[in-house]
Amino acid sequence: MKQAIINADIITPLRIMPNSSIVMDGGRIKGVYRGDAPLPVFGSGVFDAKGLYLSPGFIDTHVHGGGGFDFMDATAGDVAGACKAHMMHGTTTIVPTSVACAEDELAAMLDACADAMAHMRDGPNIPGVHLEGPFFSHAMAGAQNPAYIIDPDPAMYMRLLDKYRFIIRWSSAPELPGGLEFGRELRRRGVHCSIAHSDAIWEEAREAYLNGYTHATHLYSGMSMTRRISAYRHGGVVEAAFLLDNMTVEIIADGKHLPEELLRLVVKIKGYDKVMLVTDAMRAAGENGAAGENGAVEGGGDGGDGDSGSSAEHGAVRWATLGSKKNAQDCIIEDGVAKTPDRQSFAGSIATADRLVRTMVNVAEVPLREAVRMMTLTPAAIMGFKTKGAISEGMDADIILFDENINIKAVFVGGELRVNRM
Repeated sequence: MKQAIINADIITPLRIMPNSSIVMDGGRIKGVYRGDAPLPVFGSGVFDAKGLYLSPGFIDTHVHGGGGFDFMDATAGDVAGACKAHMMHGTTTIVPTSVACAEDELAAMLDACADAMAHMRDGPNIPGVHLEGPFFSHAMAGAQNPAYIIDPDPAMYMRLLDKYRFIIRWSSAPELPGGLEFGRELRRRGVHCSIAHSDAIWEEAREAYLNGYTHATHLYSGMSMTRRISAYRHGGVVEAAFLLDNMTVEIIADGKHLPEELLRLVVKIKGYDKVMLVTDAMRAAGENGAAGENGAVEGGGDGGDGDSGSSAEHGAVRWATLGSKKNAQDCIIEDGVAKTPDRQSFAGSIATADRLVRTMVNVAEVPLREAVRMMTLTPAAIMGFKTKGAISEGMDADIILFDENINIKAVFVGGELRVNRM
């Protein structure tokens, strides 16, 4: 149905267009109209934005769960539940992400995602799946389960890639035996290949870039930096990400994983077109959301500590899990972030996409349109989502409305209203 959203401040990468409107039809944007420009005449499908900001829907390409669900729980219901929890906070395109685990668990998770992709009609877009691991460095395991960390196994990854053609991202440590061959295979298949949980030195990271590893997963987290080897200093993956001009990066901008100075440094060096924001969220993110009637979602959580049964109080500590219920890694929720029980590593995040944008604006002092760009157009460009990430004629009608504090008020997916807090 053709419909319009009027009276909105429309955010584009170049400017904010005050008091403007868009027209949507057939799941696409059919026109963008400045100010008082007359709209095409059509029926009563008009949604008044009441002066709110209008933005492309957020795109999260690295997320493990939310709303009390983890993608590794491996049912279509769990996948849908996590996706809808993030949709409450403005995510209209989501890429479910695995953890290091056995091949049978990966296959079960992929089967569940395929089921949800085929049958979920009231959630965000799922263009494909991101496998994080299990080909990691033990030295940079972080919250990943060390029992399942292995070197790249060609028989394993070829089986998965051949069967599940919707694997669109894979994060791995390239310095492992067989790591470069793995990168070349992903590049050959058009799968986005990223350095993650890696202890590589500069020379190894540069070689990895030349063999398909064009992106750095959660920069600074689970990766090497400058260190001494036999008295000589060697750069690590972080320095490689900065030095390689065309390497793209992602950051977990929850205000916990990286402090203000590092958020600002990453953006200053790499630029808004090379930095995408990701939640890396686990099941405790956005747990307070609730499904309303008629396919839309009403109310919803704030992405805080939450409690939907996946976390439990033990004194002053809230316990939660990362990964499947079968092989879960315990973690604690405190100070607005998930941590390993020894408090030596973060265990994903409890952030939602709106929180990331809010952090970049309020903490890193990034202009609103650029903070939005890093959650919309930049990930779309990095991942090759050609019809997403911008408010322009012909683009997908994945639209969100939010106020000056980036509180989400409405979400449209393919032109259909899915979240309404107006």
